[in-house]
Parts: sequence; C-alpha cells; structure tokens
Amino acid sequence: MFVYADNAATTCVSKTALDAMMPYLTEQYGNPSSLYAFAQNAKEALENARKTVADIIGAQPKEIYFTSGGSEADNQAIVSMAKVGALKGKKHLISTKFEHHAVLHTLKKLEKEGFEVTLLDVHEDGVVRLEDLEAVREDTALVTIMFANNEIGTVQPIKEIGEFCRARKIPFHTDAVQAAGHMPINVQEMNIDLLSMSGHKFHAPKGVGVLYAKTGMPLFNIIEGGAQERGKRAGTENIPGIVALAAALKESVDNMEANTAKIIPMRDKLFAELSKIPHSKINGSLEHHVPGTVNMCFEGIEGESLLLLLDAKGVCASSGSACTS
Repeated sequence: MFVYADNAATTCVSKTALDAMMPYLTEQYGNPSSLYAFAQNAKEALENARKTVADIIGAQPKEIYFTSGGSEADNQAIVSMAKVGALKGKKHLISTKFEHHAVLHTLKKLEKEGFEVTLLDVHEDGVVRLEDLEAVREDTALVTIMFANNEIGTVQPIKEIGEFCRARKIPFHTDAVQAAGHMPINVQEMNIDLLSMSGHKFHAPKGVGVLYAKTGMPLFNIIEGGAQERGKRAGTENIPGIVALAAALKESVDNMEANTAKIIPMRDKLFAELSKIPHSKINGSLEHHVPGTVNMCFEGIEGESLLLLLDAKGVCASSGSACTS
C-alpha cells in the first residue's frame, strides 16, 4: 500500500478514458485516412473528439490539432511563431524563467539560430506582473507564459496577459498542461492565440496532447510526412489515445466543481500541518493557485534524501518536475 502524491507528474488512466479507447484498440482499429467505411468509423471518432475538446475550451474544431503531448505542442507553437516573426523581421521572444523545459529548451535552440529571448524574472509569489510585459518591443514575435506552474502551482493572470498582447497584436501562447482539466479555460475570453495541453495530466493515457491555434495563426510543421491534421502534423493519428483524451477531459471538466470542493480543503490542511514543522515555508501564492498542488521547502534538508525517506514510508512525492529530474 502506498500514497501517490505526484499527480503533477502523471495521473492514472480513468475508467471512463479506458472504456472510451478500448474499442479503437480492438474492433475499430481502422486508419482514419483510408476511404472505406470501416476506417471512416475511426475518422468519425477523431472528429468527434476534436469537437469535444474544442467545445470545452471555447474553440472551433478546425483550431484543434492532436499531438504526442504537451512538449510537441509547445515546440510547434513557439517555432511556428518564431518563423512567422522572422519573415516579418521580428526575432524577439518573451517568456519566463520558470517555464517547462519544453518551452525553455526550444527558446534556447532559437537563440542559437539568431533570435533574442527575454526571460522575465519570477516574483516571490510566483506570479508574473503585467508591468513585466513592458519588455515587449516592436520586433517581439511571441509572448509565451505558462498557465499554471508545474512545480509550485501558481496560476498566472492569463486573461490580462492575453489582453495586453492582443492590444499590441503580439501572438500569445500558454502552456496549459498543468491547468487543463483542473481549471476553467476559455481561449476566446482569455485572449489566448495558442495553447498546449497533455492528456496524461488529467487521466488520459501518456503520448497524446493538443495544440490549439487560433484561426489565422500559421503553423509550421515539425514532423513531415502525410497530410494528417490538415497537413500540419504528419503521422497516423493515435485514435485510441485521442478518444481517451477527449473523454478524460470532458469527465474532468464535468466534475471540476465537485473535485475542487473536495481537493482544496485537503490541500489547505496539508499546508497547515506541514507549516507546523520548524523552518518550513510555503512556496508560491495561495491566492492564485492550482487546487491540487502543494509545494513546501524545509530549511537544511536535501530534497533527494527527503524523497527517499518518504518513499520508504510508502509516499510518492517529488522535489521538482519529473522532466527536470
């Protein structure tokens, strides 16, 4: 018996998602690009999933692209906007120092290709200030700021950041991997131009994600091959994973209010009890916070040793993102 306390790293596949995907692993295994009726059943499932995801985040189905996960979606969004900007003589990109490595490493690669990157500092509460965005310039091609931090759980003022960028006609991308399924998201109301999510963060399988790209946002391919995903993401679609992602996302959103009401008191109790330990400190803003994330630091204790001691007691936890470790 153990306590799993690392859902920010990955979640188990829900029964709803598993039940939804099983027929497409067994009986309905057709390739959606084929023309015969058997394969078109898979095509129909693909488009139904696309519509489900679009409806949930306030998008149009044609604005939804299925990927292998959040990292691929981040890469395609950032590289696309960088290339579009470069064609217009704009080679400046803005992000923050606490982004996921899927964003930071992509930006580092673009720096080597001649782009200039400004990484905004992280304030003590882990929240970006709108005044920090005064770093935008005439040649800024993209602002990319994560929706909710994957380590400390702080939530950014996404609507206000999007409004700031929209007023200046600068594309705005957000890595919403830790927020999707756990917080309300409406890309229209929040002025989001591009958004990434990953299914395994809300009880879908690993290896499937979503890139939302607002109509008019041109995408450059990072995977070449066939004409799948309207020619923007080659490779036979992962129909079982995509169907499961849509089912898991809908289930998470439908139960979000009840789940949040259950999780927040548990989170707050954990914060309160851990805070009784001498020399402990809560990281990040509790006012702007993902419901299910607890991040604490303990003075004088090395993180890896603490994790090994917790593991010996049957508690699965982390001292940072799984990708970092």
